[in-house]
Amino acid sequence: MQKQYINPPELNPANGYSHVVVAPAGKTIYVSGQVSLNEKAEVVGKGDVRAQVEHVFQNLKAALGAAGATFDDVVKVTYYVVGLKPEHLPHIREIRAKYLNQKTPPASTLVGVAALAVADWLVEIEVVAVLPG
Repeated sequence: MQKQYINPPELNPANGYSHVVVAPAGKTIYVSGQVSLNEKAEVVGKGDVRAQVEHVFQNLKAALGAAGATFDDVVKVTYYVVGLKPEHLPHIREIRAKYLNQKTPPASTLVGVAALAVADWLVEIEVVAVLPG
């Protein structure tokens, strides 16, 4: 069985995400929330949400790759954005589209938060991926 991406007609039209993803039994990968830190633990894109989202996706790519996965294997994404505003959405969507499959996007949750663990972190993103069994 392959992954199924379901958008029930009773729910609002999905824009860049799927309401439901059914993944077959296989290897499940949970990637901890990634932030915009480089390999030296330096903040990349300090004060810039767009730059931080871009770097976070690069970190996610590395984490997925370490587990033998790609963004095509991602079934769920959760975004945490400090002080989320409507003007952040186009930047997040633009960068997301470069990494995530737009024909069959993963399930997704976007949460605005007051703060993350470190003041300079503006974005944290976690993913769940499933590799075929």
